[in-house]
This record gives sequence, structure tokens and C-alpha cells, in this order.
Amino acid sequence: MQHPETHLALHHARAADLHAQAEAHRLATAARPDRDLRIRLGWTLVELGLRLATPRSTALAH
Repeated sequence: MQHPETHLALHHARAADLHAQAEAHRLATAARPDRDLRIRLGWTLVELGLRLATPRSTALAH
């Protein structure tokens, strides 16, 4: 059986840890470049690569 003071101390330590993790996540998210732009650029490069890798239908006919 835990004493109320021990339980309260553990609660405060856990709460401080969660606040620190939330702040670290917030700072990491704010420092990250715009994800939407990166995603659009990535899919554009994938589409370009697929177009370059796929033979043209006119080349198949000759």
C-alpha cells in the first residue's frame, strides 16, 4: 500500500514527463518543413519516374 504523498510525487513526476514529451513534440513539429509540399513533390517525382520508366506506346508499334 502506497502512502498518499508517494502516490502524489509519482503523479507529479509522470505529469512533468508527459509535459516535456508534449513540448518536445510541439517543437519538432514546428521545426519540420511543410509536409504538404514535401508530399506533393514526392508524388510528382514518382509520377515522373514512372513516365520515364514506361515505354511509349508509339515505340512499341515500330
